[in-house]
Amino acid sequence: MKPITQKNNFYYLTAGLVLMLLVAAVVEHYPGPLASIVIQASTVVMLLAGVYGFRRTRSRFITGIGFLGIVLLLVLAGMFMDFAGLRYTHLLVLLAFFVWTTRVAARQVLFTGSIDLNKIVGAICIYLLLGLIWALLYLFIAELSPSAFNGFEQAPWTENFFSAIYYSFVTLTTLGYGEITPALPIARFLAFMEAIVGVFYIAILVASLIGVRLSEFQSPGR
Repeated sequence: MKPITQKNNFYYLTAGLVLMLLVAAVVEHYPGPLASIVIQASTVVMLLAGVYGFRRTRSRFITGIGFLGIVLLLVLAGMFMDFAGLRYTHLLVLLAFFVWTTRVAARQVLFTGSIDLNKIVGAICIYLLLGLIWALLYLFIAELSPSAFNGFEQAPWTENFFSAIYYSFVTLTTLGYGEITPALPIARFLAFMEAIVGVFYIAILVASLIGVRLSEFQSPGR
């Protein structure tokens, strides 16, 4: 396996995101007492992989056993917050991580050097991160008001995690299947804002990146 650098980091981060979504789907299909731990562990691994990919110096990060130790500590911290009734804090911490990862990814995609395939994959990665950010917002609203969404069970947020992800990406892509619907005004506001962001993101940013890449490839100097 090639080492993670800023030339290929989005391949790994996107793969990590897709793997996390798959794990959430499997946990939803086969629920059990370890479901919360599996979800938190997969989320932490994905986030740490993303942070590692955006590093500037290898010395700032610990690999191998240290990496696994950090995962374990963060999962235990998440479990403690849930056990102590700090579920809102837990969601806000996860949301902050996703927002920070999206910000750093956007800086690399939009403001560094020429457009290459890694940056185009990075644009897709940001799209996935946007869907996850909105999913966490939906979960936070559902925690504050269990009646905010029709179709969500009145259960801890980890049990609604995949449902929120599903609803978020259905809204982001404007598919609108309808199994889950927003019931409160703030939930509806978040839903139509996500749909607007999703449409304009694909129409403007991704199309622009691909257009610039094609122009660079077809330029006489190449």
